[in-house]
Amino acid sequence: MKAVAVTATIIMTTITTMGAPMAETALYDLMSWMSPAWPIGAFAHSGGLEWAVEHGHVTDRASCTDWIVLLIERGAIHNDMVLFVQAWRAAKAGDSVRLREVAEMAVATQTGFERRLEATAQGAAFRRIACASIEGFPDFLSDIDDEDLAYSVAAAALFAAQGIDLPQALTAWLHGAVSNLVSAAQRLVPLGQTDGQRVLRTMRESIFAAVTAALALPDGDPFDQLGGSTLLADLGCMAHETQYTRLFRT
Repeated sequence: MKAVAVTATIIMTTITTMGAPMAETALYDLMSWMSPAWPIGAFAHSGGLEWAVEHGHVTDRASCTDWIVLLIERGAIHNDMVLFVQAWRAAKAGDSVRLREVAEMAVATQTGFERRLEATAQGAAFRRIACASIEGFPDFLSDIDDEDLAYSVAAAALFAAQGIDLPQALTAWLHGAVSNLVSAAQRLVPLGQTDGQRVLRTMRESIFAAVTAALALPDGDPFDQLGGSTLLADLGCMAHETQYTRLFRT
């Protein structure tokens, strides 16, 4: 419940800061789709954080915060945000060709098997529950195989189709991604609930800054906007596949 409350605070702060009105029903739906109750299996993934803890790279609240911030600024989460923005714009414009191109790139750019597994397992689950419970999920994603649909693309397409403005959509998605890593760290480091909430609170400005930067991306080739320098995190995610003892799938 605390994570949901923090999500609501961040979204409402973003709405106020960026001056974009948002209906209460849209806010309610957005919080529902990004809540831990939305059954995409996020609790089963750690994005390689399990390896990072085992090898002593993440040991406390400060190192956990630093690890996640780097993923947002220069790592896998940064790239997911780029693809989220481009997918949202394509879906909003009804450009099915463009959306499929972004979907293909989102899968092709996953750095290793475990990152692809996490992205597509959650993407497929998100589409499955959305189609079963919400009217209006974009039809032009229906013929993409489960193993070829990344979570960032599936979420962006639904938010655009449901009229959720990009600033709120991206902020909520990013907060969800960060919250999942914090939840994993609470079990792995372990961090207590208080330290977990402190990490989320500390990261507000990093999240807002990342969203602002992503919103300013041009409508060009998303490949030119991708990049990263978190090699250790990517290698750690790959190495997680062969860890002897594992609590998480990734």
